[in-house]
Amino acid sequence: MSGFNNKIRQIFFFIFIVALGILLFSQLYTFFPGFLGALTLYILSRNWYFKLTFNKNRNKSATALLFMFAFVACIVVPIYFAVQLLYSKIEHVLKNPDQIYSALNAVSSQIKDWTGQDISQSDFIKELPKRLTGFVPMLLNSSATLVGNLLMILFLAFFMFTNGQQLERAVSKFLPLRNENIDILAKETKMMVRANALGIPIISIVQGLVAMIGYWIFGIKDFVLLGFITGIFAFFPVVGTAAIWIPSVIFLFSSGENGKAIGLAIYSAVVTGNIDYLARISFLKKVGDVHPVITILGLIVGLKLFGFLGFIFGPLLISYFLLLLKIYTSEFGKESSAAEYNKVLEP
Repeated sequence: MSGFNNKIRQIFFFIFIVALGILLFSQLYTFFPGFLGALTLYILSRNWYFKLTFNKNRNKSATALLFMFAFVACIVVPIYFAVQLLYSKIEHVLKNPDQIYSALNAVSSQIKDWTGQDISQSDFIKELPKRLTGFVPMLLNSSATLVGNLLMILFLAFFMFTNGQQLERAVSKFLPLRNENIDILAKETKMMVRANALGIPIISIVQGLVAMIGYWIFGIKDFVLLGFITGIFAFFPVVGTAAIWIPSVIFLFSSGENGKAIGLAIYSAVVTGNIDYLARISFLKKVGDVHPVITILGLIVGLKLFGFLGFIFGPLLISYFLLLLKIYTSEFGKESSAAEYNKVLEP
């Protein structure tokens, strides 16, 4: 009877813990990307931090602050200038809508000549001013959330660095897994974080820069802005950079710049479109490649959950879900099942 009562108390206590956890998560949900970002920063920088603090006996707090400064210089500052660039251009378009209308009309006329379809009468074109007007407050709101999460990253990452060993021991203690599976979890987590947090953004940056060079060579006016937007669309494996450079090519045709249009089309299809493949077979093989299906599903989940930061954390969550399935099969399933599952996960 005593054992039964203990089980009942255990169940109620567990339910209370889960309910409290759900309550806390629902209230702190906005800052969940900040937690993921801090964890990502810690995993990426862990080895360097431990070498400096343990091998070279550097001060833990000072070294953590140094890593925070490096993070701000490498990540926060570029994001700030990118948001400023995008906001200033959108504000300029809203103050001078005739420019965007003339460009759209020119592209619409060219498409009508080729296909006979008049896209100027579509609902998207008619509602474009309203969409742009509504985009500015959304951008400002996203920027405020982004700043809040960046501050949360710095705050949490500092304590993760200075208390890293204790944190890792506590996590290992509470994980209900064998030691070998904990080692696998740690090793593959590091690989996945590197692949998602470094691989995907670096490919997008490279494609954006390559596209920007093409826009500049072939006389596109706002080549910096278009290169930035092309880099963002490079996150999407299906739509990709073509969502930006194809309308740009059509615009050049509609402006009578046939030679530049053909040149940009060839450059974008051959160079911009294939730089992704070259990066995957070279750089990403070293840091860990991400399957395109994981990227697509991750973007769908990530953008809905986290907004802009979902570009990175969405694919990371999908990858981690598959890894946990793999660990679960290895921990509680038969060895043959684990081997078969490993084969399924292989790209």
